Amino acid sequence: MELNLFWTDFSQKELEKIYEYYREKAGVRVAKNLVNGIYNEVLKLKIQPRIGQVEEFLKNRKQEFRYLVYKNYKVIYWINEEENRIEINDVFDTRQNPLKIKRTI
Repeated sequence: MELNLFWTDFSQKELEKIYEYYREKAGVRVAKNLVNGIYNEVLKLKIQPRIGQVEEFLKNRKQEFRYLVYKNYKVIYWINEEENRIEINDVFDTRQNPLKIKRTI
């Protein structure tokens, strides 16, 4: 069964920040390609929601958070079976401090 994708407000804003940063630094084409690549990677979750690994930094949470990696970006999500959807909670640049993830989710 295919699940729906739900991007939280926070994750949408993070994706927008990534776009804006690369638009200014490298141009519109590079920014679009990166954001589209992240989005397309997430589409895989609709069919294979457990393809991502469990996020070790968030093991103490009620939900089982998982992640996918696209280039330097980690996409944090959990499977909300009650709502029949995958909730994307964050898009995180892996070159940043990993402790930031605990503060954002």
